[in-house]
Amino acid sequence: ESGVGKESVPKIIHSLSHRKHGKYIAVNCGAIPEGTIDSELFGHEKGAFTGAIGRKEGVFEQAENGTLFLDEITEMPIDMQPNLLRVLENKVVIRVGGTKAMPVNCRVVSATNRSMEEIAESKVLREDIYFRLAVFPITIPPLRERKEDIPLLAEHFINQLNEENGSQFRWQPVQLEKLQTYDWPGNVRELRHFVHRAAIMSDPEGTEIELPKTIESPFAKKQTLSTGLKAGRTIEEVEKELIYATLEKVDGNKTTAAEMLGISTKTLYNRLHAYGDLNSDSE
Repeated sequence: ESGVGKESVPKIIHSLSHRKHGKYIAVNCGAIPEGTIDSELFGHEKGAFTGAIGRKEGVFEQAENGTLFLDEITEMPIDMQPNLLRVLENKVVIRVGGTKAMPVNCRVVSATNRSMEEIAESKVLREDIYFRLAVFPITIPPLRERKEDIPLLAEHFINQLNEENGSQFRWQPVQLEKLQTYDWPGNVRELRHFVHRAAIMSDPEGTEIELPKTIESPFAKKQTLSTGLKAGRTIEEVEKELIYATLEKVDGNKTTAAEMLGISTKTLYNRLHAYGDLNSDSE
């Protein structure tokens, strides 16, 4: 999925490898204009085309003895993929407008936000390219499937902001628990932006981080706690279902559930007593 942090993986691989002293070059294959892909990847000679006022090294040459990250590889036009395959197999590039084969030596890491099944069905990637690149596939699950990472990421992002701005913000345990109740459809990217917004809205001279009562993204589908409402039910029945659905979502944490419901913890306990919940006296 988009936003899971796949850009971080090749950086880590690069920094921990024997190629760490070489350059790390990243390129988004979906952001390169179709007419300039060959030039961007393989370079060009002076006068190769209108506007080529000088010789240019492509990203394969720039990443010599280092790592080249080809992001969104499935967005590369299908008719350009044979050129990429030749470089991967022969380890040489020929610049646009040139004739000399230039040897290249770099680790190539590629990424896509499509599943393997989708790639196979849509045929956005040639089969020979796929098998050449997918030697050691790494799947990064969405944040909702690894919620134990949310506190670690939130701490990392706030520490980054503290270092950049000289602030001293600190998370409270209940706040980190609240962050784990949200599914983060935008994944790590959405969490990072949320932490940045929260820091901006907080007192820069203090340590407390101000969080909104609810966490939601205007670009994501609304999260629902039940399968839907049916006509003919009483308000008390709907309220009871919502309370128990919220408690289930937060693993029974009544403080967090009360915050999500917009009521006080005392009110929540009163409701549970009214429902005859014998376990409402303990967290």
